[in-house]
Amino acid sequence: MLVQVVKIISIFLLSFAAATALTPIVFRLLKKFGVKKQIKSAEAAPVFASLHSKKAGTPTMGGIIIWAAVLIVVLLTSLAANLFGGRFVHLNIVNRAETYLPILALVFAALVGLADDILGVLRIGPKGGGLSMRIRLSVYAVMGGIGAFWFFSPRFLDWHVLHVPFFGNFDIGWWYVPFFIFIIMASAFSANETDGLDGLLGGVSIFIFAALGIIAFLMGRYDLAAFTGAIIGALIAFLWNNVNPAKFFMGDTGSMCLGITMGIIALLTNSALLLPFIAFIPMMESITVIIQKVYKKVFKKKLFLSTPIHHHFEAIGMPETQITMRAWIIAWVSASVGLVIFLLDLIL
Repeated sequence: MLVQVVKIISIFLLSFAAATALTPIVFRLLKKFGVKKQIKSAEAAPVFASLHSKKAGTPTMGGIIIWAAVLIVVLLTSLAANLFGGRFVHLNIVNRAETYLPILALVFAALVGLADDILGVLRIGPKGGGLSMRIRLSVYAVMGGIGAFWFFSPRFLDWHVLHVPFFGNFDIGWWYVPFFIFIIMASAFSANETDGLDGLLGGVSIFIFAALGIIAFLMGRYDLAAFTGAIIGALIAFLWNNVNPAKFFMGDTGSMCLGITMGIIALLTNSALLLPFIAFIPMMESITVIIQKVYKKVFKKKLFLSTPIHHHFEAIGMPETQITMRAWIIAWVSASVGLVIFLLDLIL
C-alpha cells in the first residue's frame, strides 16, 4: 500500500514538473503564432461581449500544457520501466484494464479540441469559427460509442454492470451502451460549458479528479489513481498562469480532454451515478444552458441574463474572482459529499 502511495505522489510531482517546464515553451509558441482568443460579437452575444471584450487577444490552447505533460509522464515512466526495469517498474501506470482507455480518450479528445481551437482562431466555421454544437455532440457521441464498445465487447472488458449506491450492482446488458454514451456526452459538454472564467474549470477539475482518484485507490485500481494524480499535477501547474488575470486560456483542447476523461474514469470505477455530486459545478453549468434554450423556445425570452450560469452572475455584478473562488468551494464540498456516499456505500 505504501509503495502505491509513493507511486501516486511521484507521478503527481513528475507531471507538475513537466507542466511547469512546458509552460514557457507553449506560451512563447502561442504568442509567436498569434493563437489568440476570439470573443463573440456584440450582435451574437451582447451580454457576453460586454463582459469579456477586454479578454480578446489573450492566447488560447493553453490546455496543451495539461495533456502534453500527462502524456510525457506516461510515456517516460513506461519507457523507463521497459528499458531499465528495477524500481522504475513501480512508476509505470500503463495498464490494459485500467489506463489504456482513459489515456487514449485523453489524447483523442485533446486533438479534436485542438482542431476546434484552430478553426476558432482562424474564424472558420459557424458563429465566428470552430465546430458547431451539432458537430461537437456528434464527436462526443462517436467517442462514447468507441468507449462503450471497449467496455461492452467480450474481446475487451466485457462490462455491462451498473452500480447503484446502497442498492448494489445491476447487469443492464446492452443498455449499458447508450448509458455510456450519455455519460461521455454529458461530461464533455459540461466541462466545455464550465470553461468560461479564468481558472474556473481548472480549479473545479482538481477536486473532481481528486475524488475520482481516491475512489480508484480505494477500489485497488492504483494505476488509474496514479493517472488522476498526473492530471492533477498538470492542472495545478497550469493554474499558476490561468488564474485571474489569465496569461492564457485552456481552450477546447483542454476542456474537451478533461471532460471526456473524467467521464471515462467515472465509468471505469463504476461511480458514474456519483457524478452529479462529484462534478456538481459542471453539471449545473450545462443544465442552465439547456434550461435557457428551452425557456427561450417556449416563452420567447431569457430566464438568465447569460449562460452558462457563471456569466449570469457576472452580469448581475459579481466579480469574476469571487465567482471562481465560490465555485471552487462548492466543487470541494460537493466532491466530498460524493466521496462520503461512496464510503457509506462500502460500509453499509
